[in-house]
Amino acid sequence: MAVAGIERRVDIRIATQTDEWMCGWLYTSQKFTASNPGPALVLAHGLGGTKELKLDVFADRFNQAGYTCVVFDYRCSGGSQGLPRGLIDWHQQQDDWKCAIGYTRQLENVDPSQVGLFGTSFSGGHVIQLAAGDKQLKAVISQCPFTSGLQSSLCMGIAASLKLAGLGILDALFGSAEKPVTVRLTGKPGETALMNAPDVLTTFPSLVPDGHPFQQTVPARLTSTLPFLRPGSYASEVECPILFGICGTDSVAPAQTTLEYAKKAPKGVIRWYDVGHFDIYSGPPFEEAMKGYQAFLQEFLPTKGHGEA
Repeated sequence: MAVAGIERRVDIRIATQTDEWMCGWLYTSQKFTASNPGPALVLAHGLGGTKELKLDVFADRFNQAGYTCVVFDYRCSGGSQGLPRGLIDWHQQQDDWKCAIGYTRQLENVDPSQVGLFGTSFSGGHVIQLAAGDKQLKAVISQCPFTSGLQSSLCMGIAASLKLAGLGILDALFGSAEKPVTVRLTGKPGETALMNAPDVLTTFPSLVPDGHPFQQTVPARLTSTLPFLRPGSYASEVECPILFGICGTDSVAPAQTTLEYAKKAPKGVIRWYDVGHFDIYSGPPFEEAMKGYQAFLQEFLPTKGHGEA
């Protein structure tokens, strides 16, 4: 099976605030040029995810609609540089997003005032916080977003959450860049894993391409800070249009919690899908969501008519 849009993308490196660089993909718009710059979207994945886990499908579809798309992996993740491998650090990832947005704004065929974001799961929370702080962003899509660390932690179960917190403290105290204390990303209900809901092991694997060397464990230090993260609380500060694609039976990022935050966004658009957290990445749920995303973008970050007389 051919990889979506591979003929229209090139590999890129994005500089960060350190000496390390991030790897990414650039899908250049076939509609806009240096003399007629147009809109762009920046995309990144969720908890432990890399760009190969279906982000190419989203970027390809957006690119076909005329958008320049920049897809990137955070430092320490995928093909990007950085140690410890698999590190999930909220503040570092926020910085990485800002570097990717800056990279996108300087592309010659991109109008820097016409840049939007697409985030999913953990990165769905990232884009809410980013949009609250960056008033130049034009539009944002936050898909099945992580909005409350406490509520997501409760989804793991009390026993598993306590074990994870203990491992997080051990990693913070004794883990090193080369040998961190690690935890599994996915597991069965009750197991000590960051995502252990009943549907995780039946739906998450479909995101990983055959033969892709996906990292199944990550440094545990995230778990000591996860319950205190509340990116959903920034929704009320987002001034640009923001679409919340909420999965109604989400077992990772509780839908009702997200809905309450989404209602506080001044220009929020809410789309409710009766599917699970990982169902929205493919098949009919993906097609339904994408139809809504495209309509939202054409209203608030349009390619049709942009730059035309």
